[in-house]
Amino acid sequence: MNTPPVVSPEQWEEARQRLLVEEKKHTRARDALAARRRRMPWLAVEEAYVFEGPEGTASLVDLFDGRRQLIVYRAFFEPGVSGWPEHACIGCSMVADQVGHVAHLNERDTTLVFASRGPQKDIERVKARMGWEMPWYTITDDFDADFGVDEWHGTNAFIRDGDRVYRTYFINARGDEAIGSTWSYLDLTALGRQEEWEEPKGRADDARAAMPNFAS
Repeated sequence: MNTPPVVSPEQWEEARQRLLVEEKKHTRARDALAARRRRMPWLAVEEAYVFEGPEGTASLVDLFDGRRQLIVYRAFFEPGVSGWPEHACIGCSMVADQVGHVAHLNERDTTLVFASRGPQKDIERVKARMGWEMPWYTITDDFDADFGVDEWHGTNAFIRDGDRVYRTYFINARGDEAIGSTWSYLDLTALGRQEEWEEPKGRADDARAAMPNFAS
């Protein structure tokens, strides 16, 4: 194995401090990128999509569960996927295992759901076995094709104004690798973490105000 040198405590701390400078640059760059996501234009969702959930038929608005923001991860658990019907695809299962407690997202007016084409009875069985707690719906129409997730996994973010829904962001492929924590999910949304330090200024206040102010 080609290993780095073994050094004294003083040399090790010096190396750590040099690396910390670059790590802080990375953090600031990540914050700036999240701010650019929050400035993304919105795309109105005109189609009336229909899903099946534990309580029956649900619209896209229903998936928000009364909250202002919605994050939908398209997981592959359905006929034709390796492992069906015993388990979801390996990568999607890893994503599901990494999801933090959804209550923290809910507290910030954000709902996270998974969506697949598998029937609810199979989804509920696998969720129970794996200990997954996020809501998981069945896609019944062209939602996956319309939002770029019919052939590969991906994450879409939405916001709503009453019954009007807007798509605010989309990420897929390796972009999903770092997602799982509460902060990583909120950084994908139009309202972000809803902290006072975030750009654009006033977005945290807007999150508590009327919906028309959000896009300003």
